[in-house]
Parts: sequence; C-alpha cells; structure tokens
Amino acid sequence: MSIEQSSPNPSAPKPRVALVFGGRSSEHAISVSTAGSVLRAIDRDKYDVLPIGITHEGRWALTSDEPARMAITDGRLPDVAHVAEAVDGQVALPVSPGSREVLLSEPGSAPKALGEVDVVFPLLHGPWGEDGTLQGLLELSGVPYVGNGVLASAAGMDKEFAKRILASHGLGVGHYTVVRPRDWETEQGRAAVRERVAELGLPVFVKPCRAGSSIGITKVRDLAELDAAIEEARRHDPKLIIEAGVSGREIECGVLEFEDGPRASVPAEVLVGEGFDFYDFEAKYIDSSEVRIPAELTDAEVAEIRRQAVAAFEAFGCEGLARVDFFLLEDGSWMINEINTMPGFTPISAYPKMWEASGVSYAELIDRLLQSALRRSTGLR
Repeated sequence: MSIEQSSPNPSAPKPRVALVFGGRSSEHAISVSTAGSVLRAIDRDKYDVLPIGITHEGRWALTSDEPARMAITDGRLPDVAHVAEAVDGQVALPVSPGSREVLLSEPGSAPKALGEVDVVFPLLHGPWGEDGTLQGLLELSGVPYVGNGVLASAAGMDKEFAKRILASHGLGVGHYTVVRPRDWETEQGRAAVRERVAELGLPVFVKPCRAGSSIGITKVRDLAELDAAIEEARRHDPKLIIEAGVSGREIECGVLEFEDGPRASVPAEVLVGEGFDFYDFEAKYIDSSEVRIPAELTDAEVAEIRRQAVAAFEAFGCEGLARVDFFLLEDGSWMINEINTMPGFTPISAYPKMWEASGVSYAELIDRLLQSALRRSTGLR
C-alpha cells in the first residue's frame, strides 16, 4: 500500500494536543492503557501534549506524563487516580467557540490557565466518551478533535442501531434480539425475553448494548443460564442485545481516512487462546490471545473484507478511523459483528498493528489522525 505524507514546516509552532482518557465507563482501564501507548509514541518534536484524565467519578484531572504507569502490568489494571497530579484539582475545557483556553481549578485558589489547545485526542472507550457525548461537548466548544462525530460515535456505540444501519446498506449482520430495561421489569416481560431467545437458538451471546472490550458478555448454552447472564450484562448497561451464535473465523479490518478518502488495512484474525471459549476481556487484555496479521485469506477474501470495511465506515458517516469486526462464515459469506469508532491503541491492540503491517507506523498513524483533525472544522460539515 503506497503511503504519502507531506513534511511539516519546521518554523511553524507546534500544535498542542489535549489527550483525554479514562472516563466513567467500565472500559476505564483500557482507555488509560491506550493513552499510555499514545503518549509513548506521539512525536514530541511535532506536538506539545497535555494529558487529561477523567476519573471513575467524572472529575477531569491533570495527569502526569508517565506512560509506564499507565500500562496493564501483571494483570493489574491502571487507573486515572494513580496518575492524577492533584487529588481535588479540576480541569475545564473551553465552554465557548471563542476560546481554546484550558483552566485548572483547585479549592481555595484562583483558576490557573494551562494554555490553549489546538486539538483534542479523545481516547475514551464506552459510554460517556466514545458514544458521542464528549464529541458533542467538543462541538459546542468549537475545538477540533480526532475521530468520529456525534452521530457516527453514538450509532456505532449502540449495537442495536449499528446493526440497523449496516443492514440498511446491504451489509450482513446476524440474528439478534434487544432487551430494553422495561422488558426485564416484570415476570411477563422476562418470559417473553426467554421465548425470543429460545427462537434464536442456542448458544447465544448476551451483551451490554453500549459497551466494548468484551466486558459483561456471557456465552449462554442453556436457557437455565440466561437470567444470570442478563443480570451480569445489566451491571454495565440497562439495555442489552442477545445475539445468535455463529460458526466462523473472527476477522478484523482497520479503516483510516486519508486525504483522498478512507482506506482499509490488511486484515487480522483473532485466535483465541486455549482455555477461553470466546474472545472475552481476559482473553483480550490479560491472557493476550494471538492476533494473526495478516490473516490467512485468499486475495478475493481480502478484497471483499476491505470493500465491506470501507462500506461500513461510509454507512456510518465515519471520520478519521474505525475498526470493523467480521465473521467469515463456513459458507464463505461475511457477517459484520460490530464497528468500533475508537479502537484501542494499547500495545496489543489490533488496529495499530494492522496499519503497521499496511505500511503506517504507530507514530505516523497518530500523526495522520491529528493532522486530519486539525484540517477539519467543527460544526455542520
């Protein structure tokens, strides 16, 4: 794949990047790990960086610039609270399009100006960050940001509406049923859910509808296990999606927006480690199941998955980046499992690895995303 990029102007001032990570979702630790990897790789000769973490409680905190403290180490998950510079300091982004000044407020002190930011790199995963909420705040503030806008972020986060969009564009999705909060409030509603699941056939996967990193997912092989699986998923999201199990290979493909439009990376195949029934949180981030890059596919299969990945990207109106996860079924057809509008950038994440195999290094990938955001205006476009 031919990759061309213009050289920076050495006399121009360095853009200031606010790296925002952590957040209130159950994917907090993965976001912190992602931010550590980006901090380690970003070109400091080209960008000034302001790391800002959001705690589990939602406090925006100025954090130390120490990537080593933000890694998943020996099964220990990182936390914004461990790298925050002050226990009770509060960082505030601009609240109007007329200013890009970031302020730090501490009890008993006047707000301290931290300087202006030119672009925000939102590295949050899950609700209250990846789902369009932070993107909406940045749109109101008029601050450019990396990645997808409000609609693409919100639709990609909600697995029900993601499947509706994909299907409306002729892209294959599996059979599923949605369990809304009211469906599980009465015994009559619960009975109806059990009937719908029985019609799907077993096994099924019970998932929080608006979460990622395989958190809260249970594979159900017997209807007797269903209620417990639903309660587990409801700990992460009151709205659930229950998907019929399929037999096939799990293949991923990255999409990156270039000056001439989106392009797809070489695909990767997920190979789940021994002792794991599916690609759950522990298999992904603790056991580190293997991701084979490039996936062993025919030229025709590679061409098709790339075509569908770009088609999915455009169906959502994505900007910047996305990862599209597929199943290659036994009959040779493709089915999209989901689209991820802010894929992980941890050391073991498939997205940057797929682009590295496609000729775009980790540092160049970050640079391309930032430059794309700096070129793009906020607001209607």
